This record gives sequence, C-alpha cells and structure tokens, in this order.
Amino acid sequence: MRRFLAVALVCGAVTGAQAADMPFLRGSVTEGLSSAPVNWQGFYVGGQVSYGSVTSKVASGANSDLQSTFIPPAGVSYLWQPLPNAHDSRTGFGGFFGYNTQWDDVVLGVEGNYIHDGFRSISESVGIRYEPDLVTVRSMTHSTAVVKLSDFGSLRIRGGYVMGCFLPYAFVGTGFGSQTVDRTVSAGPPPVMTPVDSASKTKLVYGYSAGAGVDVMLVAGLFMRAEYEYRRVTSDIESNINTVRLGLGYKF
Repeated sequence: MRRFLAVALVCGAVTGAQAADMPFLRGSVTEGLSSAPVNWQGFYVGGQVSYGSVTSKVASGANSDLQSTFIPPAGVSYLWQPLPNAHDSRTGFGGFFGYNTQWDDVVLGVEGNYIHDGFRSISESVGIRYEPDLVTVRSMTHSTAVVKLSDFGSLRIRGGYVMGCFLPYAFVGTGFGSQTVDRTVSAGPPPVMTPVDSASKTKLVYGYSAGAGVDVMLVAGLFMRAEYEYRRVTSDIESNINTVRLGLGYKF
C-alpha cells in the first residue's frame, strides 16, 4: 500500500517541465513517472495472486441416486436430509497476457487470463438411521457432496481510460475450467459409518466473468494491478465466485 501511495504522489508531483529536464523520463517505457498520459498500447504479460469465495448450488437431492441403491437392513429405515449449498474461501495464483490499443485516453484490449483457485466447497447433511427396537439410540446417516473448482482460463475484452499513470478499466469475459464432484452416503453407528457408497465425476465446465480494476505504471514498462472479478460457472452444479486480485506485469 505504501508503494501504491508513493507512486500516486509521484504521478501528481512530477511536472512536464521536470520530465523535459530529465530525458530518461521521456518515452513510452518511462511515461509512468511523468504527469503526461502513459502509452499503454502494445503487448503485456504478468502474474497475479488472488483471494476468493465460492458458493456452489448443490441440489438438495443431489445424492438421491446413491441413496436409492443404499438398501437398509431389515427393520431399519434411513431418514436422509437434504443437502445445503456448499461454501469455501481460498487463495490462488495465475497469470495474464494481452494486447492494448489506444486512442488518446481511451484504451481497448483483449486479454487471456488464468487462475488456479483450488476451491473445495463441502455440502453435507446428517440424518437418522432409525431402528424401532432401539428406543433411546438412533445412529446416523451422512450425505456429502464436495465440489472442487481448480483451474479457470478466460478470454476477456477490456475497456479503460488513461488518467496519468493510472488505467482504470472494466472487462467481460468467458472461458472454461475444471470441476470435480465427489459424493458419498453412509449410515451406521458413529464413529464408524458403514456401509458406504460413493461416486466421483470430473468434467470441463464453462462460465463467464465480469469485473473492474486499475493498472498503475510504476517505472519503465513495469505496472501493478488491483482487480475485482465476479465469475459464474454453469454445469450440473452452478457456482458463483467472487475474487480480489493483485498482479504485477510488464508492457513491451
């Protein structure tokens, strides 16, 4: 944060006259330290870290197929409970690359963006394994669905407006990712739950994203990025993801 404030002060304090007196501050690769608008046109590449949260909308009866084949012993009935939504929060990392075109203070561009989130959201419910002969003891049923969202790559369209060495921007994008759903049902007296039935499925899922951020030219072609992204992944289980990101990049 201190670095960010220092850059902001430099952007406002260094005048055009000062830039003229210091030739090494002139030119497209060093305009970030002058009060003149930065030339953002060209290719760029960078890396990023993120922190995000996900809500996966697990259907309340998502494990009904496993439960229907789960035959209780004679004289026993299983009272399954519905599954709730699944939640998780994680840090992540990734990279980006893109190309900007610039008309005066308006910047338009296209960007490829990759993030490894490693989300692992868990939906679970505990019910009753009812045995009429046991008046005071009722053992448990257990139903879980674990939704794993590991990687997501997207193609974005960006639009921004140059304000000195700052480039605030907004974007929309679409892309693909990997989703694995692990499901398990079990019943029995705790701590050991027997028998157990399970299923796992990994698939390619698609989604879209939207958000806003700001790139700040630091020195030469080096720039810093702060960004917010909303992402919706659509599949058998819909997931809504909110992330904040910090990145460091270089414009060629």
